[in-house]
Amino acid sequence: MLDLRRLRLLRELAHRGTIAAVAEALSFSPSAVSQQLSVLEREAGVPLLERTGRRVALTPAGLKLVRHTEAVLERLEQATAELAGARQGLAGPLRIGTFPSAARSIVPGALAVLMSRHPALEPMVSEVDPARVAAQLRAGELDVALVHEYDLVPAEAEPGLTVTGAIFTEPMYLAAPSPGTVADFRHSPWIVSPPGTLCHTMAVRACQAAGFTPQIRHQVDDFTTALALVGVGQGVALVPQLGTLAPEVRAPGGPVALTRLPMYRRTRVAFRAGAGAHPAVAAFTTALRSALPPGLAGYGAPT
Repeated sequence: MLDLRRLRLLRELAHRGTIAAVAEALSFSPSAVSQQLSVLEREAGVPLLERTGRRVALTPAGLKLVRHTEAVLERLEQATAELAGARQGLAGPLRIGTFPSAARSIVPGALAVLMSRHPALEPMVSEVDPARVAAQLRAGELDVALVHEYDLVPAEAEPGLTVTGAIFTEPMYLAAPSPGTVADFRHSPWIVSPPGTLCHTMAVRACQAAGFTPQIRHQVDDFTTALALVGVGQGVALVPQLGTLAPEVRAPGGPVALTRLPMYRRTRVAFRAGAGAHPAVAAFTTALRSALPPGLAGYGAPT
């Protein structure tokens, strides 16, 4: 009989790529992960891994086993959801991942709605960049999370996860000392999010689409900070509507002009495959929709 805990390790190796990354994500030592995978190979009776020096790759049999593991885990999530639905009332922790601009402007209202309807729930919010959400959901560190994508950075399908349709869609704005297009500021310094984030990739691709590579001066992971830097002449930035819900922002040093661009950011809800019917996940999604600011609720941009 194959051990489910060891199958999870194999799945994580397929997604993370290295034994060291699996060990760090799941709080094991690398040697413990290697030992458990060796035991799984003996249980399976066929080689699951190919070792080349320090690198490890899954064999065709290992990849097939990972696909079966995904299906098994999805059924377990469905069973958990059904059991939760059979209980009277929602209770216990609900681990929620969110990105900073939603954490500031939408999540508090959603939590207020959620707690008024389900006071025994214990929501636990963590700020997580959408690029890292998939790993934390699969590892069980999160139960549900807000993720976003941009027109120029479409989301890739993640095995083992389900993502809803767009909960809301925001237009993007160019934040600069004066109105203009992205191309107008090709010679200006740029303020972008740190590398590895979707926001960083979006800003770089937007500039490249306008025919240039941005001269990056500041890297900050908060749109309010980015706007403040624009206000004191430190560069220009791209900001979604949640970054500023007003048509003009005043920052230290002077006004910041916001020029609406033909670009959008879409926010969705992600959770483990099979967990969509879990009443706590459904309750959070419903509360989130009801807490949208007037400027976002029912916004008719492309989805």
